[in-house]
Amino acid sequence: MNQTIPVPLGLPVDRDAGPFDPPSLITRLRDARPVSPLLFPDGHEGWLVTGYDAVRQLMADTRFSSRQDIGILHVPYEASRMPAATEPSPQVPGLFITMDPPEHTRLRRMLTGAFTVKRVKQLEERIADIVERQLDELARLTPPVDLVAEFALPVPSLVICELLGVPYADRRDFQANSAKFLEKDISLDEKVAAYTGLTTYLAELVTAKRAAPGEDLLSDLARRDELSVEELTGIAFVLLFAGHETTANVLALGTFALLEHPEQLAELRADPELLPGAVEELMRYLSVVDVLYRYATEDLELGGETIAGGSTVVVSLLAANRDPRRFDDPDTLDLRREARGHLSFGHGVHQCLGQQLARIEMRAGFAALLRRFPTLALAVPAGEVRLKTDMNIYGVHALPVTWTDTPR
Repeated sequence: MNQTIPVPLGLPVDRDAGPFDPPSLITRLRDARPVSPLLFPDGHEGWLVTGYDAVRQLMADTRFSSRQDIGILHVPYEASRMPAATEPSPQVPGLFITMDPPEHTRLRRMLTGAFTVKRVKQLEERIADIVERQLDELARLTPPVDLVAEFALPVPSLVICELLGVPYADRRDFQANSAKFLEKDISLDEKVAAYTGLTTYLAELVTAKRAAPGEDLLSDLARRDELSVEELTGIAFVLLFAGHETTANVLALGTFALLEHPEQLAELRADPELLPGAVEELMRYLSVVDVLYRYATEDLELGGETIAGGSTVVVSLLAANRDPRRFDDPDTLDLRREARGHLSFGHGVHQCLGQQLARIEMRAGFAALLRRFPTLALAVPAGEVRLKTDMNIYGVHALPVTWTDTPR
């Protein structure tokens, strides 16, 4: 029987249990009622899904729609700054993460070949080279140094720029617009301006590639006559945005977590073969992409609850990845854990297209960083590290680090 817990007004996001742990109310809700009511400020009662099994089931069921042009879109942050419901957003061409089959299938199929395990494996040597070169730059600096600005953000930005054919020289603008777009406490006008700035740039880029294609992924797509410039722009937005923001945050927040768990860090240094599993555990433990939204297109049963058609459903991947019904002692970082099966890359038709690329980047990044900087340490007390509680992808704004040795 479900325990009685007051229905929260909005999604609890205050990480009161520590920088790496879910909000304590989220944990209590998951343990008591993995599919629980969630009250929106306009009086609409939606649902919050926190249990591992329920989240996995939901994400495999396309009757929980990803579209933003149906129903009412609700954005449930803290009650103190929760907006009222808004009208549905128009469907954006090419933005396949907000589409359902068959349109989602049509676009995603065009991209699958570029991100197969075999194709990405061929990039492994180049990614390792990018990592080493960036660490060469880091080693020339005098500590303390911000690891986000000098390593965690440049590495995935360089990789995705090279893969897509986006000039890395343009990174400051697209990184700034991406970061602004992710902010929670900004007006709709500011968010639209950031999105427009990025998509205007990308529209010009794909138009140029259609006229004179090169040897890159966006050029390959631009050669396809069935794709409009608008669709190419939407696809480019998803790939560029997701291709650097998520991995950058795992590299930075993951380094912070390792430095705060010295016994785990020592094990990883002593046994580099732990690295593939360690990356999976860090993905599970950190869950930087925490919240997703779905919309029930009909009455559905989930976790013993009836979800009425038309309901907004909020998914907490962080809570699901910390579910003790799926992972033993889930709030402990254990690099020897078998963490495969975590939901940080999603599940179902929307499972992250670039997950193999991200894995290779993270393995290369963590391995080289720990090898070349054996005395890496925080340059400030852990409590002074600025957390991205104000952003829709979690991480750290900056990670000041230092070292006492000569980097290798």
